[in-house]
Amino acid sequence: MHGFQLSRALFWAVIAFLAVLAFRPWLEVWLIERQAEPRPVLARGELAADERSTIEIFESVSPSVVYITTTEQLVNPWTRNLTEVRRGTGSGFVWDNQRHIVTNWHVVADASAAWVRLADQRSYRAELVGKSPEHDLAVLRIGGAWQPPKPVPLGRSADLQVGQKVFAIGNPFGFDYSLTTGVVSALDRTIYNERSGEVRGLIQTDAAINPGNSGGPLIDSAGRLIGINTAIFSTSGTFSGIGFAVPVDIINRVVPQLIARGRYVRPRIGISGDDAIGGPILKQLGVDEGVLVLGVGPGSPAEAAGLVGTRVNAAGEVIPGDVILSVDDHRVADMGDLIDVLERYQIGDQVRLTLLRNGRRAEVQLSLGGEAVRLD
Repeated sequence: MHGFQLSRALFWAVIAFLAVLAFRPWLEVWLIERQAEPRPVLARGELAADERSTIEIFESVSPSVVYITTTEQLVNPWTRNLTEVRRGTGSGFVWDNQRHIVTNWHVVADASAAWVRLADQRSYRAELVGKSPEHDLAVLRIGGAWQPPKPVPLGRSADLQVGQKVFAIGNPFGFDYSLTTGVVSALDRTIYNERSGEVRGLIQTDAAINPGNSGGPLIDSAGRLIGINTAIFSTSGTFSGIGFAVPVDIINRVVPQLIARGRYVRPRIGISGDDAIGGPILKQLGVDEGVLVLGVGPGSPAEAAGLVGTRVNAAGEVIPGDVILSVDDHRVADMGDLIDVLERYQIGDQVRLTLLRNGRRAEVQLSLGGEAVRLD
């Protein structure tokens, strides 16, 4: 009897052990769930001063940044029907209280229509007011009687320094209202634009700029506009550490003309020059730099000031004309330099040209003109 009771107890002990083994996973989960609780959150404390500044800049400027979508019309070769398809996207920003939007020319070039979406998701069709392909700038205008967001505050680019902190706001790859940060990497850069040739005087930055950022503002640490993001240098088509922006001093000079006239008129002195032609002639004269005046436009400021163009005599010999060495105190090394220097002035400004004439230096004063003069 005693042995039977022992065997029975052993049997139930085995059954209990097997039951524990069978239900062990469930028991473990049950115990874990009973014990699992959210971990306590560590108080963060105050944001760092530079973080607060960055947040304030984004919150202040981003409502004035817009998302631009362009479309183009395609003709069905079979039905001859027009179909409007999406062409591309980009960025822009509010310029003034008259609902003008500034963006890059390449963002809207060749588009049949452009749509502007504001930060509050309102979307409006925009009209092209003016363009300056040589600066890669364009101005759009949104219709209606609504109140636009406040314009982005303007800064200066003439006193920028390499190393200054900058912020880029835009819509890269369609991800709207993205902020990237970086510094001014270099100044006065020149890049080649397929649409307009060389674009000079650009700001180089390492703030990430990708497709879709074009036309968006580049902001300084005071929350002011210092440039418009326009291009990247990349072998892959995406950001690789080098981006470029058109300086705000150029924007502030060009945009008012685009609004008033629809185009930008450069200040001119009324001469023709070509480095490819003039360069070899200058070398023969032993001159290292300058712009050889090939022709003088009739009725131009250059003609009024008595500038002399290059000519060919009866014997077929080339008689060099005046060589422009500087404008005021700005040295001129080639035709590109001359154009850049004149960009700093307004039409009607008085300038002093330093010339090389017949081997001797001379100075003349002239008033800058506007429209190009035909050189016959």
